[in-house]
Amino acid sequence: MHVTEFIEEMERIAPPELAEEFDAGRIGLIVEGKKTVSRVCCALDVTPSVVKRAVAAKADMLVVHHTPIWTPLLSLTGPAAALMRDVLASGMNIWVMHTNFDHAESGVNDALAELLALEHTVPLELGMVGDCPLTMMEISRRLGCPLRVWGKVTKSGPVGRLAIAGGSGFDLPLMEEANGKGALAFLSSELKHSVCRAAPLPCIEATHYALEAPAMKRLAVRKGWKFIADPPVLNTVP
Repeated sequence: MHVTEFIEEMERIAPPELAEEFDAGRIGLIVEGKKTVSRVCCALDVTPSVVKRAVAAKADMLVVHHTPIWTPLLSLTGPAAALMRDVLASGMNIWVMHTNFDHAESGVNDALAELLALEHTVPLELGMVGDCPLTMMEISRRLGCPLRVWGKVTKSGPVGRLAIAGGSGFDLPLMEEANGKGALAFLSSELKHSVCRAAPLPCIEATHYALEAPAMKRLAVRKGWKFIADPPVLNTVP
């Protein structure tokens, strides 16, 4: 299809008007390449590994959640130049869907809720609250990452009423909202010490990747694209 048709389809999936203000200029077609899109790869981040595998797959389009160009560039040197060299040489487009996909129907938080088998869900400003029948061990297994727990959460039985927010979602007003909707714990990533100490709920901290990659994988399956997994390497020390 022509790239304009692809853009129209992507904006139906994650309308740009759903994005937070700070995403202005950071979503959509952030690298323009070939005009015809036949092969599409999908990943969470534009890393060197992802780019090499997408180029090897002869992708015309790489769809990601996080933009590789967060801060405006005054020069293209160093790691940024190395990353973009292969992208530009291959003629591959890069499409970013960030907070608009967080808020979209069937987006990041819906995929996470599905993965964790949440039932009787109610929406939050960002994320949702639902009944989780899984134990902490099973949540960790499904996410594919270790969990850190701040506060008291049942370890042997189902977690129960759980609030989720994909990505970096440990925000005190959001947690207060979740508490008011009956949540017994809050699952997100990148927890700050000050937030942990003031949190109205026990905090379950996963990795940013583990919470958002499921949505990109589900989208790739739905659209018939190639999903490129590229999780961070984690080492736990006893």
